[in-house]
Amino acid sequence: MITHDIKAAATELRAGGVVAFPTETVYGLGADALDTDAVRKVFSIKGRPANNPMIVHVSSIEMAKQLVTDWPSEAQRLADAFWPGPMTIVLAKSDLVPSIVTGHGETVAIRMPNHKITLELIESFGGPIVGPSANASGTISPTVAAHVEESLGDQITILDGGPCIRGIESTVVRLEHGKASLLRPGVIGSEEIARIVPIASTDLAADSDAPMPSPGLLAKHYAPKTPTRLVDQVDSHMLTLGTVVISIACEVEVANLIQMPSDAAGYAARLYAALHEADTMRADLILIERPTGKGPIWDAVRDRLRRASASS
Repeated sequence: MITHDIKAAATELRAGGVVAFPTETVYGLGADALDTDAVRKVFSIKGRPANNPMIVHVSSIEMAKQLVTDWPSEAQRLADAFWPGPMTIVLAKSDLVPSIVTGHGETVAIRMPNHKITLELIESFGGPIVGPSANASGTISPTVAAHVEESLGDQITILDGGPCIRGIESTVVRLEHGKASLLRPGVIGSEEIARIVPIASTDLAADSDAPMPSPGLLAKHYAPKTPTRLVDQVDSHMLTLGTVVISIACEVEVANLIQMPSDAAGYAARLYAALHEADTMRADLILIERPTGKGPIWDAVRDRLRRASASS
């Protein structure tokens, strides 16, 4: 059910229910972050692996501090620079946070979204809420309310906030020993982060049964139902009548072409909607031309495309 009633959605959260909500990145599937049973419903609805942690959304730094054992100066500087916005900070969790939220790990991922409706929802509810993407696990993330309804059905209350302006998930950094490790790329890049706090390299193995330090690390993720291939360039030998091509500037004639914006921010904002559109064409194959632009947003886009087209 799609609605604009924030107070009713907050009431549903207080009753232990689940509500989809908009952010500037993608739509999230919200529940009381401190209620194990409510969070368990989110895992069940999404079919999410138990070791895949959820980001906890807050409306203030004071709320964030309650979720961690320590709020270091580096966290404060990152929050001052990037909150509200598409930056998630991973720190050691406090006992207040149920282990189910963190994938049974010892750290918690927190962010303050830059969306008026979500901030009002959290304030009206009165506490932090989890917010993994509001779709079945591993499938294309939703950037409009209709995407949520298509993926999860009409039994979920969906707060409609219009299209998400960023279109891809937040940058995730883990803070340890005064340095930031980049766990998931997003529109905020390492150079921007390095101006605020020192950067440490990280090498993540995210395909084991061990708790993951961050969401978004599954090898196959954000994937259409239609078989999808990422290629450097489409040529005519790759095409059949049942092929959809997603490209900035395809050099061959294509019957089913989804043309993408040439700028990084525009491409990112359009990406998941384009994948949803390609899926609805019921094609035999989706071919995506790998964009070659430089910069953090392009890096994040290529990360999503690589995972969306992974074979397993």
